[in-house]
Order: sequence, then C-alpha cells, then structure tokens
Amino acid sequence: MNLLMRIIVTSIVAFGLSYLLQGIKFDSFWTAILVAIVLAILNAIVKPILILITLPITLVTLGLFLFVINALIILLAAKLVNGFSVDGFWWALLFSLLLSLLTSLLYKEKKEKTT
Repeated sequence: MNLLMRIIVTSIVAFGLSYLLQGIKFDSFWTAILVAIVLAILNAIVKPILILITLPITLVTLGLFLFVINALIILLAAKLVNGFSVDGFWWALLFSLLLSLLTSLLYKEKKEKTT
C-alpha cells in the first residue's frame, strides 16, 4: 500500500510539474503514472549501479554528482516511456530536483499525520 501511495504522489507531482516546466511534457495522466513506476524501478536497479560506478567523482564533488545521476535517470525514463519527453539535460535536472523536493515534502507530511 505504501508503494502504491508513493507512485500516486509521484505521478501527481510529476504531472503538475509538467504544467510549470515547459521542457517537460506528458501525453496524459496515465503516462505520468507509468513514468512514476519506471522511475521507481530505475531508482531501485540502475541508480545504485551508477552511484557505485561514479563513486570517485561523487566523492570529489562532495555528492553533487548525484544530481547529475538523477537527471540521467529522468532522461532514461523519457527514452523508455512513450508520451513522456524531456527537452534536455537542464530540464531533466530541474525536474528531478523539484520532483524529489516536492514528493519528499508531501510524503513527509503524510507520514506526520499518520503518527
């Protein structure tokens, strides 16, 4: 149930951000749900591998390279999901930052209300 709630929150936030960021486009809300599922899978499988491979760069940049990895995950999701497009790296970076920030705020708010 918790995973389903996170996917729904992520898809709502992602779909809402597409109205604010002109470089991010979804064909429909169902596409946003599919993107949230694909992002969950990529974050669980691909992201740890990328972090491990780029560990020296991440350490030198004091963790800032993780933003680049997040943007790359967004760009990969855009390649995998038809109906979701990102106009470039900088749009992916901004989208990933805002998506992470807003979903964590909303999920934190939900957590505080249940405890």
